[in-house]
Amino acid sequence: MGQLAVRALRAVLGVVLVGTVLVQALMVWVLISGNDPEDGTLPLTAMRVITILGMVTVQVAVVCVGRLVAMVRRGTVFSHAAFRYVDGVIGAVVAAALVWFAVTGVNAPGQREDPGVTVIMAGIGLAILGVALIVLVLRMLLAQAVARDVEATRMRAELDEVI
Repeated sequence: MGQLAVRALRAVLGVVLVGTVLVQALMVWVLISGNDPEDGTLPLTAMRVITILGMVTVQVAVVCVGRLVAMVRRGTVFSHAAFRYVDGVIGAVVAAALVWFAVTGVNAPGQREDPGVTVIMAGIGLAILGVALIVLVLRMLLAQAVARDVEATRMRAELDEVI
C-alpha cells in the first residue's frame, strides 16, 4: 500500500473518529440536559439513543481498520494478530445492521401511509449485512494467505537446512 494511500486513509479515519465523537457528545448533552429543541417525544429520544449506539459501531470499525492499516504499514498484516481486528470490523458492521433495523422499527409506525419506506429501509439493513458477509469472505482470504505464508516460511527453513 502506497505511502500516500496510507496517509489519506489515516486522515479520513481520524476525521470520521472525531466527527462521531462530536455527534455522540452533542446527542448525550441533549439527552441529559433537557434542552431539547423538539418536543422530546419518545421516538425522537429513541432515535437519539440509537444514533449514539450507531456511532459506537462506526468508532469500533474505524479503530479496527486503523490498526489494520498500521499492520499494513509495518508489513505484518499477514499474521494471526490481524484476525482480531478483522473480526472487530465484522462485529461492528453486524451491530450497525442491527442498529439500522432498530431505526427501521422506530420509524415504521410513522410510515403507515407509505410502507414502501419501511421496506426500503429494511433492504438497506440487508445490504449492511451483505457488507459484513463481504468482509467475512475477505477474512477467509486472509486466513488462506496467512496459511500460505506460514507454509512458505516452513519450507524456506527446510530448504535452508538442506543447503
